[in-house]
Amino acid sequence: MGRTLHISAGSPSRASFALLVVLCAHLSFMAPLAHGALFDDEEARARIDSLKRQVEISQRAADERLGKLEAAVQDRRALLELSALIDALRQDMAKLRGQVEVLVNQTETIERRQRDLYVDLDARLRRTEQAQAKLEQAQAQVQEKLTAPEREAAKEKETYEAGLSQFKQGNYGASIAAFQGFMSSFPASPLVPSAQYWIGNAHYALRDFKSAIAAQQKLLQTWPDNAKAPDALLNIASSQLETGDVKAARESLQQLVKRYPTSPAAEQAKQRLAKR
Repeated sequence: MGRTLHISAGSPSRASFALLVVLCAHLSFMAPLAHGALFDDEEARARIDSLKRQVEISQRAADERLGKLEAAVQDRRALLELSALIDALRQDMAKLRGQVEVLVNQTETIERRQRDLYVDLDARLRRTEQAQAKLEQAQAQVQEKLTAPEREAAKEKETYEAGLSQFKQGNYGASIAAFQGFMSSFPASPLVPSAQYWIGNAHYALRDFKSAIAAQQKLLQTWPDNAKAPDALLNIASSQLETGDVKAARESLQQLVKRYPTSPAAEQAKQRLAKR
């Protein structure tokens, strides 16, 4: 290789031959090197492919293990959440049991109190019934001892009180009927003017103002000096005002002040007149 070839230009065949020899020698020298390089390349590729397959296998195995781990972690979380939920439910159940126990105790206490109250009420009713029976018995004994006029007076008062009781209870229709019955049964009773007054008041309460005025006017005409007369005239004025007859109401109030100046009803009449 260190030699220098000298080929003259005048010998073309020798020059070509010499070039061919050099080329062949070069090729023969490079052939083993090329073959070795080619062999090394294929072996490297084979090794790379093998490593790739190993990496893929390892990756799949790692993915499978990772999936199992994630599933296990999720299952554990689910178990922890379920356990927490169960604990919360147990606490709620304990609270509910406590509330139920409190309610049961309260119910039992109320039932005991009701029983005690019932027993006490029953005892009181029995005592009241016994007292009422004794009272009725005493009244019967008194009635037996009363003379005929005394029994009549007692019956008169009882009938009047029955009508007044109906008025106080707001049973105005029943009160009117009771007082009318009283006046029919005891026309000479000193309580008749009062019965007539309450009839007028009952009509006023029922907003039958025309009947109220007529009933009170009857009292004034029949018993003008009775203690209920001033109140009857005041009731007439109120009824007239309710019907819108302001002029008549004012005249009734003025008449009340003039005829019964010292009565309590006259004081009310004065106050009403001062406002108008």
